[in-house]
Amino acid sequence: MAKEEIKYEDAVKELEHIVAQMENNELDIDVMGERLKKAQKLMKLCRDKLTKADQEVKKILDDGRV
Repeated sequence: MAKEEIKYEDAVKELEHIVAQMENNELDIDVMGERLKKAQKLMKLCRDKLTKADQEVKKILDDGRV
């Protein structure tokens, strides 16, 4: 079964939350590694979504040229 797709906006919010926790020293050392792995996955997801959107926009623009 495919994993549930997270929305770009939700991924960014979660990344912002992780960063805020790190900046405020709210993460226990035992949890920090886990949160950093999650952040890495979220960043990849965001990067992939942005790349896909960029490719779609370029295709639309190229198809509109005469």
